[in-house]
Amino acid sequence: MSLLVKSHPGSSLIAEVTPESAGWAHVGFQARRLEAGASLELTVPAGREACLVILSGRLDVESGVHHWSGLGGRESVFEDRSPEAVYAPPGSVLQLRAETAVELGLATAPGQGRYPLRVITAAEIHASARGEGSNRRYVRDILPQSEPAEALLVVEVITPAGHSSSYPPHKHDTDNLPAESSLEETYYHRIDPPQGFALQRVYTDARDLDETMAVADHDVVMVPRGYHPVVMPHGYRGYYLNVMAGPRREWHFHNDPAHEWLIRH
Repeated sequence: MSLLVKSHPGSSLIAEVTPESAGWAHVGFQARRLEAGASLELTVPAGREACLVILSGRLDVESGVHHWSGLGGRESVFEDRSPEAVYAPPGSVLQLRAETAVELGLATAPGQGRYPLRVITAAEIHASARGEGSNRRYVRDILPQSEPAEALLVVEVITPAGHSSSYPPHKHDTDNLPAESSLEETYYHRIDPPQGFALQRVYTDARDLDETMAVADHDVVMVPRGYHPVVMPHGYRGYYLNVMAGPRREWHFHNDPAHEWLIRH
């Protein structure tokens, strides 16, 4: 099975990964688009929590007694501002109405309903830069382990043209805390300009998994295990939305020893 999930141009459901389609236990992901004025009802399945990220556009959300108007507001994922999101416990019914054309990312993972429905505002999202030189990238922590959730970890990253990301290559597929945690992961990619591509490799030390993919705009890459670096070619910058989940909600990674020298220089 390929780790590359191709998008569906023109469809309201852009791309989808389920635990069943991925052959794993935790992460689910959907990317959706809504035209201005369109409505959609989303029901979070029993036994799963969700984080709905408004990637671009402006959205009204209702759920029970809760009503939020005009969430989001970015024109593009490449705009220099954080998104907004809604955390939803199992069984939540979300009534969505798009004020403008909207792009959404819906992350799900196992949950029992320990935390209530809430909005994650742009002001709450910590932005930072990682790496140096051509390894520089820009990170926004939408749902980090320091914020309440049962399993989900959600983050977005902008990688400038000609830069690498998720690099040096690292993995988080072994339950060996505090050195390393076991987390499944999806990458939802956007490319600017959209005719470009990213290169992503997923590989293990034993090379029993070793797949290199040319990733187009709106494609998803699944990372069940192994190292998973991303490189952007000259002239094209990249965005990805990461969803991670596993047996324990902690992110600890292990760098590929062959490339550890990159950190020391």
